[in-house]
Amino acid sequence: MKVLITGATGLIGKELVSLLLENNHIVHYLTTSPQKIQNKTNYYGFYWNPQEGKIDDNCLDGVDTIVHLAGASISQRWTNAYKQELIESRVLSANLLFNLIKKAPNQVKHFISASGTAIYPDSYSKIYDETSTEIDTTFLGNVVIKWEESADQFKLLNLKVTKLRTGVVFSEKGGALLEMIKPIKMYVGSGFGSGKQMQSWIHLTDVANLYYFVIQNQTEGIINAVSPNPISNQELTKAIAKQLKKPLFLPNVPQFVMKLILGEMHILLFNNKNILPKRAQELGFKFQFPTVKEALENIIK
Repeated sequence: MKVLITGATGLIGKELVSLLLENNHIVHYLTTSPQKIQNKTNYYGFYWNPQEGKIDDNCLDGVDTIVHLAGASISQRWTNAYKQELIESRVLSANLLFNLIKKAPNQVKHFISASGTAIYPDSYSKIYDETSTEIDTTFLGNVVIKWEESADQFKLLNLKVTKLRTGVVFSEKGGALLEMIKPIKMYVGSGFGSGKQMQSWIHLTDVANLYYFVIQNQTEGIINAVSPNPISNQELTKAIAKQLKKPLFLPNVPQFVMKLILGEMHILLFNNKNILPKRAQELGFKFQFPTVKEALENIIK
């Protein structure tokens, strides 16, 4: 199989590329940096620039499936300009791919897009799965809505479309977990706010395996890329401290303090979303790290 990947150098992208190459698939990837284009065995780079509407048509040569992971990181201060970039980096890039498939000869059958769990509203009482229809009305919820709309347009080209709503990715290679580990290692770790807010997460290995599972089975629709065992912020903080063998003695950080430090982005630490991977489990996907304990034992050596 030949797969085209955007965002191939990101945290999930690198893991998925490795998995595909290990299983003897051919990977095409798009990059905005001409100097990063390299051609190795089964791994070929192509230039694109979504802002300028430029893309190398050859990227589609023989491609069966597209995995769209490109998008600016939400872990930067949300200035008005950066808010626009968060949306455009996802939507303009999808639109460019749509227009290319529409006009260029190709054999693409499946479009798989990253998405986010931010589409679900905050709630202390509700548990969300893929059948849930409630939509979050915050800025980040709106980003995900536009993101998914840009993916859904590929149905007009008779492609199968899949959207993986991904939780917080746990990895030793980067991401939010490493930022949580740092202060706990330095004896200044603590939870945030009440600590009761539920965090839906997934191990990097599992999210890459889930993408590969979707590619292999040509699965369509919405899939929650989260562990079957969400955890509260307080319990997660305690679990990290236990794995690190470090004490926790500071009080939880109030929300207003983090708002002063991070601005609007602080809501990432206080979001309360209890989300389950109902479809993945129904389809027979097996999580390698279903619990936080197993994930942390693997990541924190």
